[in-house]
Amino acid sequence: MIEGKRIAVVMPAYNAAKTLAATVRELPSIVDATILVDDHSRDDTVQIARDLGLKVLIHDKNYGYGANQKTCYQAALQEGADIVIMVHPDYQYKPTLVAAMAGMISSGVYDAVLGSRILGGGALRGGMPRYKYISNRFLTAFENLFLGTKLSEYHTGFRAFSREVLEKLPLLENSDDFVFDNEMIVQAVYFGFRLGEISCPTRYFDEASSIRFGRSVRYGFGVLAATLKCFLRRLGLARFRIFDPAGRKLTGAVAESRSAAILTEASSLHTGHAGERSR
Repeated sequence: MIEGKRIAVVMPAYNAAKTLAATVRELPSIVDATILVDDHSRDDTVQIARDLGLKVLIHDKNYGYGANQKTCYQAALQEGADIVIMVHPDYQYKPTLVAAMAGMISSGVYDAVLGSRILGGGALRGGMPRYKYISNRFLTAFENLFLGTKLSEYHTGFRAFSREVLEKLPLLENSDDFVFDNEMIVQAVYFGFRLGEISCPTRYFDEASSIRFGRSVRYGFGVLAATLKCFLRRLGLARFRIFDPAGRKLTGAVAESRSAAILTEASSLHTGHAGERSR
């Protein structure tokens, strides 16, 4: 805990067996609960997570990165978390920064904190492909211009949120794919939450997860669309469900029915059955 606030780390996982243990080892002792949601991996991610003592939830099929995050955040809220930090289990980001990010939220200054690969120049030093760096800078500049913000990047996967953010944003209206990441930040800007950033070194290596070029292009167009939707909504020219205060949220009957439909408790599975971890 920090200042009496319960801290949960959530890990959206897919085929993370090679890097999961290294990631978990670097989590600080302030973490009260570590929750891994497996999106139907084909390797030993689930078994390793259970051996590490994590709370494990398993999707009954591969639903996508955005759907995985929805499950992660819903599970953290059910655990009573006051601050929730998403840590990718691919060891690309620095887990030791969880304490600093949680502290920035517990101070009451920020509602959400992003671990920026751009601040401090860590992206290129860490091996980020140049085309990803250039697209990151272009998309971030576009968003800052149309949203009136000054963030160094919107596209990091290392992020922390207060409970209030997770309860109030209509996250179930967002995509189940990679653009969920960006839609969530644009929503936070639209609803007036306070965003902070912290410099975060990154590592790019073979075992670290990375979306391929084709999906990166689709993500980029999704970012442009989310930004323009927010811009048009602010001008009162259009309405979109992702910016509707009455949109579907992670709490309530809709969220509970969704969770029951796609989740299987890891504890109910036979760990030696290979078919349980294959597509």
